[in-house]
Amino acid sequence: MAIVATNLTRCFGGLTAVDGLTISVAPGELFGLVGSDGAGKTTTIRMLTGVMDPSSGDARVLGCPCLNLEPVRGEIGYMSQRFGLYPDLTVAENIRFYADIFGVARRERLERTEHLLAFSNLAPFRDRKAANLSGGMKQKLGLACALIHTPKVLFLDEPTNGVDPVSRRDFWRILYGLLREGVTIFVATAYLDEADRCHRVGLIHKGRLLACDKPTALRQLAGGNVLELVTPDARTAAQMLQRERPDLSVSLFGDRLHLTSAAPEQADRELRALFRQSGMELLTLERVEPSLEDVFVAMIGGADGQQAAPPAGAAPPSPSAKNGGEQAVSVRGLTRRFGDFIAVNDIDLEVAQGEIFGFLGPNGAGKSTTIRMLCGILEPSAGAGRVAGCDVVRQPELIKTRIGYMSQRFSLYEDLTVEENIAFYGGIYRIPPKKLAQRAEWVITMAGLEERRRSKAGELSGGWKQRLALGCAMLHEPPVVFLDEPTSGVDPISRRSFWDLINHLAAGGVTVFVTTHYMDEAEYCDRLAMIYRGELVALGSPSELKRGYMAEEVLEAACERPQDLLEELERFPGVRHAALFGRGAHVVTEDSVATETALAASPLAGQVRLRRVLPSLEDVFVSLIEARDRAEGSGRLRAGTP
Repeated sequence: MAIVATNLTRCFGGLTAVDGLTISVAPGELFGLVGSDGAGKTTTIRMLTGVMDPSSGDARVLGCPCLNLEPVRGEIGYMSQRFGLYPDLTVAENIRFYADIFGVARRERLERTEHLLAFSNLAPFRDRKAANLSGGMKQKLGLACALIHTPKVLFLDEPTNGVDPVSRRDFWRILYGLLREGVTIFVATAYLDEADRCHRVGLIHKGRLLACDKPTALRQLAGGNVLELVTPDARTAAQMLQRERPDLSVSLFGDRLHLTSAAPEQADRELRALFRQSGMELLTLERVEPSLEDVFVAMIGGADGQQAAPPAGAAPPSPSAKNGGEQAVSVRGLTRRFGDFIAVNDIDLEVAQGEIFGFLGPNGAGKSTTIRMLCGILEPSAGAGRVAGCDVVRQPELIKTRIGYMSQRFSLYEDLTVEENIAFYGGIYRIPPKKLAQRAEWVITMAGLEERRRSKAGELSGGWKQRLALGCAMLHEPPVVFLDEPTSGVDPISRRSFWDLINHLAAGGVTVFVTTHYMDEAEYCDRLAMIYRGELVALGSPSELKRGYMAEEVLEAACERPQDLLEELERFPGVRHAALFGRGAHVVTEDSVATETALAASPLAGQVRLRRVLPSLEDVFVSLIEARDRAEGSGRLRAGTP
């Protein structure tokens, strides 16, 4: 076996982070480890890579004890969540440093460096210091450094957090290339669709391994039959079903709902009748195979006491600064230059009060720069507009008092308790003591932290930190709140709970401006804007984007091991690209008839079933970017095997 762990345990004082873990991973296997925040995924990887010693138990990698991996250190690759980058070195220098560590020959180093820079889209930034990269760019540079040599075993700790869908697709193509070379891959991930691509998956919770098997076998643990329901307003439908049918387990997956029932035929009839009575449109209702997320929610949901909806006592805040009927955000010609570089180019945006507005784009597209201008942090080079009633050019300091901002890293002080963090931000916002006491209780109730108010922030799981950070950003009751990738790296249950809170805030009149790389989350927004190379390339509701912004057609390919067929599918007439989607693949084609005809006459005819489907937001996202690249003649390089 490439990796063997027997009764592996790690304790931190009275906390058992990993509890008697026993697993084995075969050579050439892709093994996924998934679990809730604080489940023990990172601690497990740190022990397996020799970064941390176990309290008890045994672990071996490539036959060598993890207590002393020096004999095989050059054959192990490891990408941690903390990147391991040197901030004072440039992108190229960081890659060169890791190439030196692993003894990569000069000729191979140059070839692999150019390929990895192309894959990560970092080629234009090769001379930029790592300290000056965005969070997403740092993540991709970390990937490039981990892949500069071809290890026998590769450990990846949530490697695609903060990475846009285009780069995530490219990254998984590289992983499949490594698998073809016989590399063993052990990956911890918060993306359940990524876990579905693994040969086997381990589900860990509170340090214990609850289940470990092939994804197809794990689906049997979902706890019932799953019905998939598609409706134009999935969020409203979910609220209606939770109210009218509390006996059904209802889960929101972007623009569709999954309902678990012990009697699916009866539930089907009753649901159709309920939608007719309510006057809501029902597009499709069919029985489907459970997803890994269904399994995750069934086995772990509620086990941590996390609430699926805001508690009854947590009334939505009443925004203290009303906009007098104005739009919450309204800008014209917003532009920002850095020397000769145009980071944001002539953007027009209007966001209504109480709207959930999504801002999407690849890493480095200009999202953060735009938000910094809207928040009064960065002065526009040109353009005008208002945010929360304040002028973005003349009143940047006033804007800061009327908005809330939650960064990707939560901006909490980990050595302070929950109450101390709230008190600290209350002081920053100059909230009077009596008012602060009331607002502090609102935050603690809203976040479900009543029993953790005296816990240090550093001791909280990602989901708890996330809600505390949102509460701190909302202490002064701002009418507009900016959320920058707020659910990056957070498990599915925490993400769902967080979006319940976002909907709760919007219902109270708060405008929510959110960036995200989770395309299923983007479905929850009222409207979306897509930005690329500093320019808006699309604007509309999720439904409008999927129906009106993609020139190509999308065919869903159902087959076993679709990752092995992507390159073959891309050779058929009309096909622009094929990418993994769910358990199958989406084939984007300019001529679906030609593609289907060619497939029917090919050796793949018996292996692949095609059907035309509505594009997903991820399909639209990728299509718009590639269309812009073609229009500019840049021809974005497609990643392959390094």
